[in-house]
Amino acid sequence: MNLDKVFNPKSVAIIGASQKAFTVGFGLSYNLFEGKKYRKIYFVNPFQKQIFKNKTYASVKDIKEKIDMAVIAVPAAIVGKVSVECVEKKVGSVVIISAGFSEIGKEGKILEERIKNIFEAANIPLIGPNCLGIIRPSIQFNATFAPSTPKKGDIAFISQSGALIDSVISQTLKENFGFSLIVSYGNEAGVTLPEFLEWAGRDKETKVIVLYIEGLKDGRKFFETAKKVSKKKPIIVLKGGKSKKTLKTVASHTGALAGNNQIYSAMFKQAGIGQVDSLEELFDAAKVLSWQPKCKNGIAVITNGGGAGILTADYCDKFNINLPSLSSFTKKMIEKSGKMHPAWSKDNPIDIVGDALSDRYAIVIDAALKQKNINGLIVIQSAQIMTESKKNAQAIIQAKKKYPSKPIIAVFMEDNKEVSQLLEKNNIPNYSDPLRAVRSFKELIN
Repeated sequence: MNLDKVFNPKSVAIIGASQKAFTVGFGLSYNLFEGKKYRKIYFVNPFQKQIFKNKTYASVKDIKEKIDMAVIAVPAAIVGKVSVECVEKKVGSVVIISAGFSEIGKEGKILEERIKNIFEAANIPLIGPNCLGIIRPSIQFNATFAPSTPKKGDIAFISQSGALIDSVISQTLKENFGFSLIVSYGNEAGVTLPEFLEWAGRDKETKVIVLYIEGLKDGRKFFETAKKVSKKKPIIVLKGGKSKKTLKTVASHTGALAGNNQIYSAMFKQAGIGQVDSLEELFDAAKVLSWQPKCKNGIAVITNGGGAGILTADYCDKFNINLPSLSSFTKKMIEKSGKMHPAWSKDNPIDIVGDALSDRYAIVIDAALKQKNINGLIVIQSAQIMTESKKNAQAIIQAKKKYPSKPIIAVFMEDNKEVSQLLEKNNIPNYSDPLRAVRSFKELIN
């Protein structure tokens, strides 16, 4: 199915548009109107004459111009009537935000099936129902009622849950990465998850695909599509509904079946999908995969704090990340600088001792990256009174430019927004906790 009018519509009609604050119709109207310079926006509401000082229409059929997308946010009971009008108008695509379908039981399922058949017969792509909608930041397209629009980036986020997307957008706006695409597909009555996945796999703006899944309607189709797409782009999944207690909750959320978690995990692995256990881990992994190259196993840990180095080594062992010993040549090169404290560790993790200034960091970073069987770095800094945080960050940035094929992750264990932003603006992921760094690094290892 052609999804061009789903992801880049030139005209959008909001059916159920509203100027009443704190309503879904208002949220949709406001967000879509923000992108009015990119496309024509039409407001459909028979009970309001104007919205944002623009004319409203009683029906989508009253709009003379061609409509690429209709976004429906009306009570479930009248969605059927509105759907017929959309088909008669020959709209290019439809997003049904409204809830009250298969997720509520038998009656809702019958209604959903009816609406599905209406659009299927007309060959019109249907997103939803019971979804948040679609966002493409690069073209200022926000067909959702989310409270904010994310930054432009290269991560595609496809989620069965809409509310989860709201929370993710809010969190990522505080950070230095954004999205190529966000899709909430809800009950999946029309366009399916595999179709979204396939489109993201072809999308030139997308480098990494992240998924939140509770259940699958067509596991075989998903597996075949994911296996194909994961060969071109990394896919990371967070699976909800793992416990017996949440199985019924999943069914009442989107009408999907959660299934056996072990079966899902095995399928993800066979399809080449990385699986994580939290939202934090999901987007830590996405950020690393978006910003850093993949590498072979074998990294070095550089730290000015012995305890942090030991913890990091333990985490590396847990995730099967190798820490090669320093070669005699590397040790000689470091010693020859004359900058090292006599108590430096002379092994990996490379503890350069708490009084380390930026010149010591620069020397050791360069020496470690020159060693052939060290394929990447985790650079840790604990804040001491003499620590030169900004200069340490600059040393890492310069090393990344010199060795672009070797990934570097920073762990600056301090609350310094300026330095963190400096690192991340240069695509160096920075975490305050070594566990997050190691957990993310494992996604880079081939």
